[in-house]
Amino acid sequence: MEYTVQKLGLLAGISTRTLRYYDEIGLLKPARINSSGYRIYGQQEVDRLQQILFYRELDVSLEDIKEIVSSPSFNAEHALRAHRKKLLDKRVQLEQLIANIDLTLAQREGTQTMRDEQKFEGFKQKIIDDNETKYGEEIRAKYGDEAIDKSNKKLKGMTAQQHTALEKLSEQIHNTLAKAYATGDPASESAQEAADLHRQWLSFYWEDYSKEAHAGLAQMYVEDERFTSYYDKQQPGTAAFLRDAVLIYTGHKA
Repeated sequence: MEYTVQKLGLLAGISTRTLRYYDEIGLLKPARINSSGYRIYGQQEVDRLQQILFYRELDVSLEDIKEIVSSPSFNAEHALRAHRKKLLDKRVQLEQLIANIDLTLAQREGTQTMRDEQKFEGFKQKIIDDNETKYGEEIRAKYGDEAIDKSNKKLKGMTAQQHTALEKLSEQIHNTLAKAYATGDPASESAQEAADLHRQWLSFYWEDYSKEAHAGLAQMYVEDERFTSYYDKQQPGTAAFLRDAVLIYTGHKA
């Protein structure tokens, strides 16, 4: 069956403006343009739009979606199975948050008690799920399922006090790193202090610390643009500077 842009928009529940934009950026081109100048979409385009909307539901950027679905190695069946797993994980997280709200309401009404740790369980799971969605494939390939599962378990068991300490440490890292970057020397005292703070931060997540793993993660900050953009948000070049400081700190680079 074929669809005009208006009919496909109604079918998918999105605006014709969105479909035209997808065409403009090369994400979803129509099968053909008819003699009247209308975009015409066929079954292949319908299936591709479904995949695009699945990825959008998982908060994947349009740029990344285009790269994924345009890859010669893209497999629709594998993608659907991955979508299903991620949506199930998302459902579990939503159910946990709903249960958390119900328990909080019950506590306020005086019918149940709630431990402080329980108040943050759903939010911790969201952090884990977000990390899995953004970086799971890469970090599991690099460090193995067992190490990542242990890290997630450690995060879920984190107390409110530990979480507060972690947030303060994250802020301290960024402040010290900004100060160190201004020196231009990754071997400087402030740069090495930033690397040590980064080690302390990792210890909140990792079951066991190793210099090799620390150095490998720092290298990933430069090789993976998602990590790079996070550290370079305020000052371009910060990710590479942190990498160099960590390599010196761990003895992997003079």
